[in-house]
Amino acid sequence: MSLILFAFVVRVRDGLPLSASTDFEHNRELQERKQQLRTISKTLSRFPERGTIKGGDLNIYFVSSEGVSYMTVCHCSLPVAQAFCFLEDLRWEFTARFTSTVVALAARPYPFLEFDSTIQKLKQHYNQSGGPALEVTLAEVQGDLRVHPPQVINLEEVELTNGIANGHMEQGPGSGQNGRLQPVTAAGILSLVLNIVCASLNIIRGVHLIEYTFQDDYEGMWNVVAFLLAFVCCLLQCHLYLFHSSLKKPKSFTLLIAIVLCNLYLLGPRNPWQLIFHISVASLSTFLILTRKLQDRTNDCGV
Repeated sequence: MSLILFAFVVRVRDGLPLSASTDFEHNRELQERKQQLRTISKTLSRFPERGTIKGGDLNIYFVSSEGVSYMTVCHCSLPVAQAFCFLEDLRWEFTARFTSTVVALAARPYPFLEFDSTIQKLKQHYNQSGGPALEVTLAEVQGDLRVHPPQVINLEEVELTNGIANGHMEQGPGSGQNGRLQPVTAAGILSLVLNIVCASLNIIRGVHLIEYTFQDDYEGMWNVVAFLLAFVCCLLQCHLYLFHSSLKKPKSFTLLIAIVLCNLYLLGPRNPWQLIFHISVASLSTFLILTRKLQDRTNDCGV
């Protein structure tokens, strides 16, 4: 079984793909990891020179040096030091053939497709012999990793730098990146309608209560705040459902907790059945926000 499945060379400053190994495997997790490679490649300048992204059966490793990042998808059974050894060998091969000036002047994706054969040979060597192919020794890499361990990256915390519009991640020139969210379901439409109803009820009650608050020497001001805060949270839940966002999970739970607390505070101006309705709508919206994922991209890093 192959332990090194895919390799990708990318320019750090803008994520331009320079070369990639030919992909002969099409299992679902590998395609997901390759999609994640694209996401990470757009923000490499924010990370240290070494990084790891843990997955199920497959992990991602990368090394950045002199404006170029060398990335790979490997089986989790492959030792970390061996994965970084492969990347160091890949770096040696690439820098021996292409100067930093040539890399900097590259204007289109995959300008060094001829390097694919070199990547394939390195992959084959590691998958068959399991050892370094060039100047790098496994002991050197192990020692270096102990001194400078790779950063473990959480994909939820990676801020997408190319913007978000209409449920899409805005595409950079030549990137071919597609970040469309899954289609809105019937349950999603229902939750949006109910959220708008809840938001309308909150703003109407809040504005109406403001009149009485001013007349009664500002008594009940906190009820007004609770109504208005619940109104804002309902609108933000609609936004989170319709548009992709980083840190979606903590944002969703924060909004849910805020809505629950606001409604519990409003016990009195609202009866228990009204509270149950508002909290149920917020809970449904939170569930749908968390379960609406990005669609699988039809294009990937393979060539």
